[in-house]
Amino acid sequence: MGAYIAKRLALMIPTLFGILLISFAVIQFVPGGPVEQLMMQLQGGTQGGAAESGGQFTGGLYRGEQGLGAEQIEQFREFYGFDQPAWQRFADMLGNYLTFNLGESYFYQRSVGELIVEKLPVSISLGVWTFLLTYLVSIPLGVAKAVRDGSKFDSITSTVILVGYAIPGFVLGLVLLVLFGGGSFVQWFPLRGLTSDNFDQLSLLGKVLDYLWHLVLPITAMVVGNFAVMTMLTKNSFLEEIRKQYVLTARAKGLAERTVLYRHVFRNALIPIITGFPAAFIGAFFTGSLLIETIFSLDGLGLLSYNAVLQRDYPVVLGTLYVFSLIGLFGKLLSDLVYVWVDPRIHFEAVR
Repeated sequence: MGAYIAKRLALMIPTLFGILLISFAVIQFVPGGPVEQLMMQLQGGTQGGAAESGGQFTGGLYRGEQGLGAEQIEQFREFYGFDQPAWQRFADMLGNYLTFNLGESYFYQRSVGELIVEKLPVSISLGVWTFLLTYLVSIPLGVAKAVRDGSKFDSITSTVILVGYAIPGFVLGLVLLVLFGGGSFVQWFPLRGLTSDNFDQLSLLGKVLDYLWHLVLPITAMVVGNFAVMTMLTKNSFLEEIRKQYVLTARAKGLAERTVLYRHVFRNALIPIITGFPAAFIGAFFTGSLLIETIFSLDGLGLLSYNAVLQRDYPVVLGTLYVFSLIGLFGKLLSDLVYVWVDPRIHFEAVR
């Protein structure tokens, strides 16, 4: 096992290098970089407005009627580090990333690491609660559906979760806001934010309740669509195991049904379910919350990354990508290690 872990850790290095190299290379060809955006802000116009007012574009950089001199443009390029060749900037970035120095944001004028830490509470709240609720509801429900396969309970629950799966999370979020967030009906829940304005003055219990109160609508919008996939995967996995010969043998020996299900079937049926753990956690933690963050005015990592792409804030884009990739790679390794814990018959040392 130690050799396998060492091999996987070693493979993370070229994988991470490839992700960063491709992303960095793509960025070099994206038009409208930070220099161009800063110049347009300084001149108080946009590219469309420049065309109407007689402005000109030279070398991909906007120069309005009053214009900016070549010396100023070069100063901007030097400020952002674009006076250096691409390979030099990439090498410097890798050197900084080795010490987890993610650089400084072009537009926030702050450390990328500080920005990520600042946005983490929102993303952690959305991701962890979505992950936990999805699995805590879907796995028991999937087991119940497998045991009652073909029953009225199975049909009704399948219909309900498939309807929930068909509704996009952001649409459900908007509906919840209209119904319960003071839209056209009642205002039972807050419209925005993770906490109230008077959060610091509340007692410990009051802070916990206030925090959970703010999470009800966004978490509901995120988890409803997640139940279908995990529930059906659990059900089908259990059905496949229940029909195997060793289950019939256990029942023939007179073992209780609960013992058969949770001591014999559960461990074997859990193996394919575990494969979704890292993807579900990473998806809920980072990428899955962008629209929900926007609808409920929650300033998290998803919104930070999206705005960074629009603003061409390259240090934030690459810094968050680096962090996300590291967590994803370690999550996948953790998933493989859980395989061994669930099923000791798996031996990674035999894998070549």
